[in-house]
Parts: sequence; C-alpha cells; structure tokens
Amino acid sequence: MKITLKGGEIREFENGISVADIAKEISMGLFRNACSCRINGEVRDLRTVVEEDCTLEILTFDDEDGKRTFNHTASHIMAQAVKRLYPDVKLTIGPAIENGFYYDFDCGDKPFGPDDLAKLEAEMKKIVKEGLELEKFELSPSDAIALMQEKDEPYKVELINEHAEKGEPISFYKQGEFTELCAGPHLMSVSAVKAFKLTQTTGAYWRGDAKNKMLCRVYGTAFPKASMLEAHLEAVEEAKKRDHNKLGRELELFTTVDSIGQGLPILLPKGAKIVQLLQRWVEDEEAKRGWQLTKTPFMAKSDLYKISGHWDHYKEGMFVLGDEEKDKEVFALRPMTCPFQYQAYLNKPRSYRDLPLRYDETSTLFRNEASGEMHGLIRVRQFTISEGHLMCTPEQLEDEFRGCLELCEYMLKTVGLYEDVSFRFSQWDPDNRDKYIGTEEQWDEAQDAMKKILDDLGIEYKIGIGEAAFYGPKLDIQIKNVFGKEDTLITIQIDQMLAEKFGMEYVDRDGVKKNPYIIHRTSIGCYERTLALLIEKYAGAFPTWLAPVQVKMLPIADRHLDKIYEIKKQLEAAGIRVEVDDRSEKIGFKIRSAQLEKVPYMVIVGDKDIENNTVSVRSRKDGEKGAMRVEEFIADITKEIETKAL
Repeated sequence: MKITLKGGEIREFENGISVADIAKEISMGLFRNACSCRINGEVRDLRTVVEEDCTLEILTFDDEDGKRTFNHTASHIMAQAVKRLYPDVKLTIGPAIENGFYYDFDCGDKPFGPDDLAKLEAEMKKIVKEGLELEKFELSPSDAIALMQEKDEPYKVELINEHAEKGEPISFYKQGEFTELCAGPHLMSVSAVKAFKLTQTTGAYWRGDAKNKMLCRVYGTAFPKASMLEAHLEAVEEAKKRDHNKLGRELELFTTVDSIGQGLPILLPKGAKIVQLLQRWVEDEEAKRGWQLTKTPFMAKSDLYKISGHWDHYKEGMFVLGDEEKDKEVFALRPMTCPFQYQAYLNKPRSYRDLPLRYDETSTLFRNEASGEMHGLIRVRQFTISEGHLMCTPEQLEDEFRGCLELCEYMLKTVGLYEDVSFRFSQWDPDNRDKYIGTEEQWDEAQDAMKKILDDLGIEYKIGIGEAAFYGPKLDIQIKNVFGKEDTLITIQIDQMLAEKFGMEYVDRDGVKKNPYIIHRTSIGCYERTLALLIEKYAGAFPTWLAPVQVKMLPIADRHLDKIYEIKKQLEAAGIRVEVDDRSEKIGFKIRSAQLEKVPYMVIVGDKDIENNTVSVRSRKDGEKGAMRVEEFIADITKEIETKAL
C-alpha cells in the first residue's frame, strides 16, 4: 500500500502495519518522539493498523494534537498515582487541556491539598521510572460495565451506559495494574513523560452541573524534558505578574465588591478613562464607515425573546425578571442587542435602495454566567460591547462582511492585539439539532456563503463544530490571556433566519419582497475583556494615547509648585492628561512612584528649569530625554497621541 507522508513523499509499506512500526522504519528518532498520528486528517493512536492507501502525519510534542496526546497520558499517570495512594477515591474524567491536563476525582469529604500533590508527584515519578507500556483493548458495553462495577467506579459506569445503546465496543487503556476507560489516543509508554508538575486543585461539579456532586479537580502540566518544564513555569510566573486581575487592582483600574456580586466589576476612574477613550474612538471610526448609532432598552418583555428564539435557546443564560406562571408580563435583561435593533429596521418599509443598512450601538448587556466561569474583567455578568447589525442583499454580503472584518483588523492593529489573535469558523453541529433554529438547507447555504467569503479573503481559520450561534455560523476572532486560556474577543456572524422570524423585508428591484441577510458583528468586542487583555499585553504600561495619566509632573521642591501648575494648564489646554505629585517627598521617591504607576512621561521642574524656561523630561520608554521647552514637549507628545503610536 502507498502512504503519503507529510510534505508529499510517498512510501510503500506492507498492508497491516501499525503506525508505530511505520515511524520506526522512517526513523527511530521519529518513533521516540512520536505521540500520535493523523490518518486522512483524523487524529489516531500510534497503535492503529493501516490497511489501505492513506495520508499519514506522525505527530510529536511540537504538534498541538501530539501535545494533547502527551498530556492525556500524563493525566492517566496522575490517576494511577491517585489509585495507588488513595484507593477509595473514585475516578471521573481527565482530559488534556491548553498547556496541560486535569483530572476530576471524587475524594469524599477530603479534597486534595498541597501535601497530597507532593505525594502524588513522587508516586508519578515512580510510575514513569517503571516504564509501563500502555495497552489498548475493547470490551462489549455489558462487559465494560461489569469491569467498572467490579472496580467500584460508578462514574465510569455512568459514562459507559450513555454509549451502551449504540452497541459499539468500549475502549480501555491499561498501564500496569491501572485500567482506564478512554477513547485515546495515548503514548506507547509512560516513560516519555519525563517532567511534570501538579499546579493546583479546585472544586468542580460533576459534568459542570451545580446540582451534581462537588469533585476535586487537580491541574497539571507535563513535558518531554525538564528544561521545557522549567521554561514553562518561568513563563507562568511572568504571567502572574501580568495577570490583569492582580495588576488591574494594583494600578487602581478596577475593583470588585462582595456585596455587589461576582462578575460585576467597578471601573475606577483610571479604568473608566481607558474604556471611555476606546468607546469614543470606536464610535467615531464606525460613523466614518457608514454606521448609524442607535440606543435601545436594557430590557424587554419575554415576547421579544420568544420571537428571536432566545427564550427557547438561551433562557438559562439570561436574567429573567418575573415568573411566567404568576405575572402578567415577564421581562428579561438583554443578553444581546439584535432583536432590539431589528425594531429600528422595522420602523418603516424598506427597499433595496436602503441597503446596506448599518446600525451600531455601545451596548450594555447582561448574561447569567456560571460562577466558576467568571474571571476578573474577562468573563463578567454585565459588560459593554461595540455591537452592530447590518442588513444587506445577498449580492452585498461579501463586500459588507469584508468591511466588517477590515474594521476589526484596524481596531486590533491600532491597540496592538492583532498579532495575538487567531480565527475560528464556528459551524453548527447537525447531530445536536435542538440547539439550533432553521433548516439544514438554510445552514448549508449560510455556511457555504461564509466559507466562500473567508476563502476569498484568504483568512486562515480553524473550524469549530458546534460553536455557531443558534441562528447562524460565525467568524470568531480568538485570543488567549496570559495563562493561555482562550476566549472570543470579536465575532462576525452571518444570519439569514432571524430576518424571516421578525418579518424584516425589503422590496427588491423586481418588486418582490425578500428577507435581507443580516451580519451581526462587534468591532473591538467587549470593552471589559479588551481592557483586561490590554493590561496583560502591556503589563499596565499602556501606549500614551490610552494611558489614563499621560504625564506626571514632579516638582523638586515646594518652591517649584507655582511653575508646575502653570505648565500643567498649558498641557491640559493641549488635551494632555496630567497629574501633579505635590507630596513633600524627595524627588527620587516621586520618580519611583511614577514608575510603579507606569506613567508614559515624567516632567520634572527645578531651579535650573525655571531659570532656563525648560522642563526636564523622562520617558518610560527612552529614559532621560533632557531639558526641553514646554512647547517642544507638547508638540512631541501630541503627535504621539494623535498617531496612536504603540
């Protein structure tokens, strides 16, 4: 049989050879580094036997899917260590995740603590030294249930029962005395997992449902080399320094209060100033591009959400005011603006000459996020977003989508986040039909239209099955925080279903009434999330145009204060944000304070400056800039602000 390898090379092998043996024939070095493989685009186990012509890619730790295989095996090693040291603990699930793995254990009333993690790490090292090979085997559903009942693993029995109806074999992996229910893939041996660290424990409900039992989740990370683990742990420590949840509070950008509630942050003056700057800039830029501003209510009757489908498909994520069984009218805070802005479209009859019609809004939205999902400013229950909805004809769709994307790219490049994002084409999951509205034909049409647009634009994207909105596919612009957790920053969606549900029509050139296509989009996303990412990106040292305080003025002595305040008026008249440090402290102390506040510029005034009618300027970026005339300094910083230099 012919095997097409990565790079296009074609090699011939005997039928019935395993991928592991193919890797050996290519190179023993490749075999030693191999984690899993990709056969005809599908990630598979190295134990897989190849029977026919195919494309084959051997995956190592350097490949994302290879790394997941590596980390998944590390989670099994941890579970084996747990069963050796704490045999009464019950196993649940232990997937690979971004930058590592976790495993959820039912520890009864005694969750694992730091001392337990140290013991588990020591036992894991023993297991790795034993060099146990992983063996895959399959059982019928009934035999699989019997095996897990014999081992007293009720959570595994529950998982098997869910698949028993299909009658398909259930796969397991065995390493030494430890047998785990698992679909794989896995490494050939535990010996490859040379370096690992168990990083933390948290609580987690079984299946993420607060109605179920609270489990103990243990997180870890693993690498083929100790040096790689050391580098990772150093990066984690650096990430902690940049963590917006810590740094944002230290810089007095935001705070949270228990009596207000989780996921409801308070932006302090400096944080509010940054968001205000972003909002004004976004609204002005959108206006230049033909977007019309609307202002819509924060809440509506359930009737509106029933038309849109949110009531049936999103109610659990909404804050509902009232009880349908008791109250004549039930309201809900809006989780998104689309059904409100549609009313602006419906305000009067429309023709093709009105299209494209672009509505935008700086929208405050409310979503009932689970408590375990919330994190600082990145995931909150009340947030403000640069939201917009665009109604167009099918012929206009591609150009208008391109315009929305170009707007997003401009915004991201200007704030310095573009280099950090990736693109995901989020599609529906036809096997989860209840999650979506519309027909299969409508979904195929919408997804085909979006695929053509993305391919025409040359966008490199990954596909996310099941990540679409309930009413249409979308392009999600993804970004990671300093800890590697990925979230959606910006979304552009194509929707051909809600226009019909709301009766939105236009009269086309042929005199026939038709439903417009709708593009849902944000241009810079959620302002709170964007602020969090900017804090982490710049470690709090914002570009001058975004800095809440752009200049800190420092008198060397009290006798210089009059001159300082005179210069302050000149700077403020030029639109520069200024603060004066008039404390009776030494100048060195004031300079260090300004450095900790990460202010872009310090202006120092002493006797010599007053004598020469100059100021001494220190730049956060360039250090000492020496004596300058005030007018010269104003010209320089104004240019930097106006060009939004990074």
